Amino acid sequence: MTAPPGDDRTTELIRWAAFSCALVPVVLLWYGSSLAGATGTALGLAAVTAVCRLLLRRSERGAARTPSEHPQDRAHHQEHHPAPAPPPGHRARGGTGAHRGTRHTGGSTPVG
Repeated sequence: MTAPPGDDRTTELIRWAAFSCALVPVVLLWYGSSLAGATGTALGLAAVTAVCRLLLRRSERGAARTPSEHPQDRAHHQEHHPAPAPPPGHRARGGTGAHRGTRHTGGSTPVG
C-alpha cells in the first residue's frame, strides 16, 4: 500500500511532538519543578498530541477522498435528500446581506 504524499510530513511532525512530550518534563525537572508537575505536564502534552494526531489523520483521509468525489455524486445525494422545509408559521426572510432591515446613518467612515 502506498502512503499518501503528506504522510511523511505528518509522521515527522508526530515524532517531533512525541519528542517534545518527553523533553519538556525533563527540562522542567532540570529547572526545579516538582515530579508531579512534570508528570502532569507530560500527560497533558501527550493527550494534546494524541488528539492532534487523530485530527490530522482524519483531515488527510478527507482530503484524499475529496478529489475523487464527482459532481454526479452530489447531484444524486441532493435528489434523495432535499433541504428541509421551514416549520409552519415561519416566514421566509427577504433581502440580502447581514444588515437587512437596519437603518444606516451616515457614510462608511469609522467612528472615533
